[in-house]
Amino acid sequence: MRNWRWGFLVLLHLAFLLGTEAFKFHKTQRTERISGSAGDVLEDDPVGRLKVFVYELPSKYNKKILQKDPRCLSHMFAAEIYMHRFLLSSPVRTLNPEEADWFYTPVYTTCDLTPNGLPLPFKSPRMMRSAIQLIASNWPYWNRTEGADHFFIVPHDFAACFHYQEEKAIGRGILPLLQRSTLVQTFGQRNHVCLKDGSITIPPYAPPQKMQSHFIPPDIPRSIFVYFRGLFYDVGNDPEGGYYARGARAAVWENFKDNPLFDISTEHPTTYYEDMQRAIFCLCPLGWAPWSPRLVEAVIFGCIPVIIADDIVLPFADAIPWEEIGVFVAEKDVPNLDTILTSIPPEEILRKQRLLANPSMKQAMLFPQPAQSGDAFHQILNGLARKLPHDRSVYLTPGEKILNWTAGPVGDLKPW
Repeated sequence: MRNWRWGFLVLLHLAFLLGTEAFKFHKTQRTERISGSAGDVLEDDPVGRLKVFVYELPSKYNKKILQKDPRCLSHMFAAEIYMHRFLLSSPVRTLNPEEADWFYTPVYTTCDLTPNGLPLPFKSPRMMRSAIQLIASNWPYWNRTEGADHFFIVPHDFAACFHYQEEKAIGRGILPLLQRSTLVQTFGQRNHVCLKDGSITIPPYAPPQKMQSHFIPPDIPRSIFVYFRGLFYDVGNDPEGGYYARGARAAVWENFKDNPLFDISTEHPTTYYEDMQRAIFCLCPLGWAPWSPRLVEAVIFGCIPVIIADDIVLPFADAIPWEEIGVFVAEKDVPNLDTILTSIPPEEILRKQRLLANPSMKQAMLFPQPAQSGDAFHQILNGLARKLPHDRSVYLTPGEKILNWTAGPVGDLKPW
């Protein structure tokens, strides 16, 4: 059993030291450039390094879907919409498919929401399959590689496995027709059937203008040691407990609900963004999927992300040094979270804060309107450019077929 009195005094002393140092940091707003190749990659300019052809699909695949439900513009899966808009006016776009390095199919597979605003994945496989059938029938470019020089934005919980529950997503697997394409997705977990080699992992969408409107003066000290707002249990979908977040969120609550240095709750206050800017550490635990917008919010607001999601593959990992700016805690070690965080030296915390203050770091996590140099749009293009040139082996001989058009669950083969 913990000696809470002694522990409380130690933690208070550490919090005071960190609060003082954090105050000095905010007054000066010092930043630190990302060292080595990661910093160079983060600042790459993709313009001139690739050309993208955007297929013109019937509006039922994109614009009409959005017209039915404008909420799709603000949910965390909205990258598929904003990437389409960006590419239409991007200097990397080419109207001549013969000179294209990459082909993009604008299909909004996540824009099917419940009344509560949760995305339904059940029509997504049929919709994606229908779009691929269309481009394969009307243009020659899909058939010459069976999609190996095509990329798709698939921001579902488990990407192109198209389900929000992991067990069912694993059972489905990646849509067979996408097996040769490059998938640009928010989901990332090593050794998982829903993340194939060559995928580009991106941040979820978080509204840039909304976050910007909640910035507080930089001289306000970070007086909260650990901050989290969100579910600890999902009673509706996991009534027995233990399955949601693999028990990690429940462990946070059970171990630290009474700890004075942990400001954690299920309530989502109107001061949520301001509170993150007053916190030193922000918990970013897995939920049903390993990722969430908290990761973006933590980076934007300079709150050190505490990443609790075993084997997670983080956005733009070749450009953003997550090990240097965040803290990784294994799911099994959640009961020791207080000891882990209070053991981090103040100078290490300050360095993480300086790196987080780097504007290029924040820019890479956002999908702003209009686009800006170094933002998430450009990081995606950088990832595609680094895959060029395509190996000649991706081009099929006339009549050669690799993909099985009849593979997958029977329900996915129905017309959309």
